[in-house]
Amino acid sequence: MNLSNPVNENNSDQYEGTVSVKKRGWFRRLFAFAGPAYLVSVGYMDPGNWATDIEGGSRFGYTLIWVLLMSNLMAVLLQTLSARLGIVTGYDLAQGCRKEYSKRLSVFLWLLAEIAIAACDLAEVLGTIIGLNLLFGLPLLWGCLITAFDTFLLLAIQRLGVRKMEAFIVMLVSTIGLSFLVEIFFAQPEWHGVVSGFFPQLPNSALFVAIGIIGATVMPHNLYLHSSLVQTRNISNTYTGKSEACKFNLIDSAIALNGAFFVNAAILIVAAAVFYSRGIVVTEIQQAHHLLEPILGTKIAPVVFGVALVAAGQSSTLTGTISGQIVMEGFLNIKLLPWLRRLITRGLALLPAVIVIALYGSEGTFKLLIFSQVVLSLQLPFAIIPLVHFTSDKKKMGNFANALWVKILAWLTAIIIIALNFKLLLDAVVEWGGSTTWSWFFVAPIFLAVGLVLGYLTFSPFFREGKTWDTGISTTSKDVASRIQTKKYKNIGVALEHGEGDSIVISEALTLAKMHDAKLGLIHIVDTPGTLIHGSNEESLHSREDRAYIEELAREIEEYDLAVETTIRYGNPSEEIVKSVEEESYDLLILGSHGHQTFGDIIFGQTVDSVRHSIKIPIMVVRTSHSYREKPQRGNKTA
Repeated sequence: MNLSNPVNENNSDQYEGTVSVKKRGWFRRLFAFAGPAYLVSVGYMDPGNWATDIEGGSRFGYTLIWVLLMSNLMAVLLQTLSARLGIVTGYDLAQGCRKEYSKRLSVFLWLLAEIAIAACDLAEVLGTIIGLNLLFGLPLLWGCLITAFDTFLLLAIQRLGVRKMEAFIVMLVSTIGLSFLVEIFFAQPEWHGVVSGFFPQLPNSALFVAIGIIGATVMPHNLYLHSSLVQTRNISNTYTGKSEACKFNLIDSAIALNGAFFVNAAILIVAAAVFYSRGIVVTEIQQAHHLLEPILGTKIAPVVFGVALVAAGQSSTLTGTISGQIVMEGFLNIKLLPWLRRLITRGLALLPAVIVIALYGSEGTFKLLIFSQVVLSLQLPFAIIPLVHFTSDKKKMGNFANALWVKILAWLTAIIIIALNFKLLLDAVVEWGGSTTWSWFFVAPIFLAVGLVLGYLTFSPFFREGKTWDTGISTTSKDVASRIQTKKYKNIGVALEHGEGDSIVISEALTLAKMHDAKLGLIHIVDTPGTLIHGSNEESLHSREDRAYIEELAREIEEYDLAVETTIRYGNPSEEIVKSVEEESYDLLILGSHGHQTFGDIIFGQTVDSVRHSIKIPIMVVRTSHSYREKPQRGNKTA
């Protein structure tokens, strides 16, 4: 497995590696990694979810809460795999598809992804238009004009940097969450009914709405988005660094997506408590808004509803912008300016919105919202299947490849989604064209073509080996690693100064000597003024104390069952330590450093620098300054 990140061929990821994660403390490191999943979670509570949740709650009561829970569990699994793909390989899902598949297949997958993004943006446009209409009475067509330009405001926020952008999104998400806490307080749901909704049950005619909920929750473009956003963290290209990043991103995804589940469940619960309990089936979001005040008896509820809807639309717009860039550049390697890319996506979304609003009014917008979520669900298999295959491939993922139980869960998720989509397509064809021969004459070839592509994506990897994704980076790391050898020290020299700091130096020396079963050589240089004249014949009180000190230390160290020798030399410390190393044949030298700087070096000398430039063996420098001794730490380095 190659853990190096690829050359950044995707300029949509302008923030790659810009967020440092080198923080002290578990919670501070978790906070440094937190962010990408919150941007992704926005897509799980966009206006498209509102349409499916409101219809599901008002038509079927609490019975579809289990569908929300199931789709949320699917989302946590798939988003975790998406994040792991980006962290380990350095490629997002779109780039991986371009590396793995032929150009024609990549273009086909890109078209499907663009359709999904356009459907998602359509939901965001409709949500903002409806929200502005509810809050300010703004005509729907005028709302279309505003949404054509609001994207530039969000692009300006994007330029402020990834952390500020994440903070802005979290603020909007918090607004949505608090709004529905207020709505639940006013709605006063039947909590035993809420609990019963967690047990699987599917009323008649609920399949279309249930699949819409899955499409609105497990969103295909989010899989492309998450695999790119996780690369904004500046993590180490090592197994340890990537393992830590995967762990923290799993926690980030679980927290963020469970928050999105709360919002979706709250919308459905409010709809069930307010409308289903009174036999009211909601066919449009405006209807839900207008009924809140007379039913609940407060003017606050509809205002809060509108504020949350606008917040949902605006937050989703920003993530849709980034997703569009990632998909286009990942699949096709076509790089567009963000504002131009955004105009293209918004234009594709506004066209059907304007047509439907002009022809059918507010009721048409609600049906269009639900239809957009079904489109998302239909595109899901074409994003999920490559993701599962890529993250299960040891060539690409190495030790991070999916475990057997993860593969089983991932494939089970894919099978459930594909089976539900197939059933939905059959029902839609029968409903729209009946069972006549002419309708199947046009539909059957499309079914066959899509089925063949899906079959190829699913089964071909089982019969051929996956490709190795070259990173495009060339280093000498493998050559260096091949020459790495473990070292066994036999004779360790320990330079001492007859001071308090010696205890720290000896502690490090004892640790290494025990590990290597090595002999210690205690070295002390007597540098009194008399040594300059008399050398080793100097017999001052100072020199006699030094000799006694070293000999007593040697006897104490021998109590640790280690062989110890002592060496006393006279003169310049730097020169004499170098001579001692050469004569005694030490293979490692340990000495202390006070950490002097500038004038301290001039006054007290620079023994460490002088020694390390004059000997060829490794040297370990131990910090022995006063502040260091008060709070012992291991701050060693081997030169």
